[in-house]
Amino acid sequence: MTKYASYWHDGVPPFAGAEAGPVEGRFDVAVIGGGFTGLNAARSLAKAGVRVALLEAEHVGWGASGRNGGHLNNGIAHGYADAKAHLGAERAHALYRAYDRSIDMIEQIVAEEGIACDFRRSGKLKLASKPSHVASLRANFDLIHAEVDPDTRWLDRDQVRSEVGSDSFHGGMLYEKSAMIHMGRYAQGLATAAHRQGTRIWEGAPVTGRTKLADGWQVQTPRGSLTADRVIVATGAYGTTAPLRHFRRRIISVGSFIIATRPLSDAEVAATLPGDRTCVTSMNIGNYFRLSPDRRLIFGGRARFSARSDQTSDAKSGTILRRSMAAIFPHLADIPVDYCWGGLVDMTKDRFPRAGEVDGMIYGMGYSGHGAQMSTLVGQVLADIALGRRGTNPLEGLAWPAIPAHSGKPWFLPLVGLWFGLKDRLS
Repeated sequence: MTKYASYWHDGVPPFAGAEAGPVEGRFDVAVIGGGFTGLNAARSLAKAGVRVALLEAEHVGWGASGRNGGHLNNGIAHGYADAKAHLGAERAHALYRAYDRSIDMIEQIVAEEGIACDFRRSGKLKLASKPSHVASLRANFDLIHAEVDPDTRWLDRDQVRSEVGSDSFHGGMLYEKSAMIHMGRYAQGLATAAHRQGTRIWEGAPVTGRTKLADGWQVQTPRGSLTADRVIVATGAYGTTAPLRHFRRRIISVGSFIIATRPLSDAEVAATLPGDRTCVTSMNIGNYFRLSPDRRLIFGGRARFSARSDQTSDAKSGTILRRSMAAIFPHLADIPVDYCWGGLVDMTKDRFPRAGEVDGMIYGMGYSGHGAQMSTLVGQVLADIALGRRGTNPLEGLAWPAIPAHSGKPWFLPLVGLWFGLKDRLS
């Protein structure tokens, strides 16, 4: 029977270090959000001797950090040529390298803190879903390989077939530095490390208000309030509520949905993903997939353009994902699905993340579907800003205007879905 819950949450014990009492006290920095960004910011600050409080509305790792596909893919969401055109060559190059550095940082933290989360440098395959996609994907590879990432390879159709047990793909680009991880265990490990360094963590403490004081901020929750000299906002698609209204017109919350099969047999693994890498297709409304540590196929995508993630919405999307999975892997058409879940992705209009300071707050968000790999580095960047360290933010000074006609509820998502669907049919 299918569980409508994240595979990354299931089986991971509750965080043992959460505060049982009311929210109270005076701190140097208050961090809002208990995902990878907030947890690593808190961990880094506490290691530097800063008095840190972290407020999480649900439980650590509950939001996007615990609802994604489990990929740590280097590279950026855009074609590299598009990023250069939008950002300029120097900034595009620096941002690409920042994703590399974040994965390196994750690997280092996992080793330093002894986090058992199945980190592995698997490599990522970007797969050409149509013959017409091969030329543009190959051109992107040629540019990236020459200018910014020599640890990449082009695979022709036969080479892809030896990696992915499907006839659906016509070539692909291999990013050899990409990795994978168990997201729930990593979140728990970061929280434990932050707590061990002295961070006080309150779960079930959504922020309901913030008030400017003469010497800092008062931050209110239903469980009490605390005061802090500085505030870090690391909420993304979850928690950009009225007290954080600046971000509501800049973040588009988009649903992303995932299913996980029962564990595959050795023969099924060999027939499905013998290369055991993370994989992403080239469609605008595409799919991503990998094997879990216990050999399930984890298969996700933008099944529907919706800002909802509840059991009804997830179930509808799960049905669509099953059809997509069966189209790519016909031998799995009737396999039981053990997990089906959804989550919200914090998209920006240009799909580049943001980090900086505004309205008295330090912030990092807008990962646009690439947060699992980038958020750890951004957490360190936010800690650096709070400590007065400069020169570490690859997103510094990147303008972030409000989205016209967007008040926080993305009414236009169905139209976006129709547009991308049309592009996929015509490409």
